[in-house]
Amino acid sequence: MPVQSLWDISVEDLKKLRDDGAGFVLVDVREPHELEICELGGTPIPLGQIAERHGELDKSAHVLVLCRSGGRSAKATEFLRANGFENSWNVNGGILAWIDRIDSSLTPY
Repeated sequence: MPVQSLWDISVEDLKKLRDDGAGFVLVDVREPHELEICELGGTPIPLGQIAERHGELDKSAHVLVLCRSGGRSAKATEFLRANGFENSWNVNGGILAWIDRIDSSLTPY
């Protein structure tokens, strides 16, 4: 998978964190209609609202950002990093990579 940001993690890394019960916040920056198709749980904050709503997140938390294919989440991660979220990471390839490599039971779109 091509690099999407300086702070990429793989979907396999996300799965391991989930399986291990690691403490992290998954922020899904997709739009509500996309979440209706498939989702992994987490905190929904559409990319267009991240600037006004990032205060809802804890700056000291381990934050993983997810979107459909990784582009929007890379932008959100860059914004979060620039605003003091030093432990925020982009899920490279987004939910499409998750569906392709982790859970094919979810609906791709």
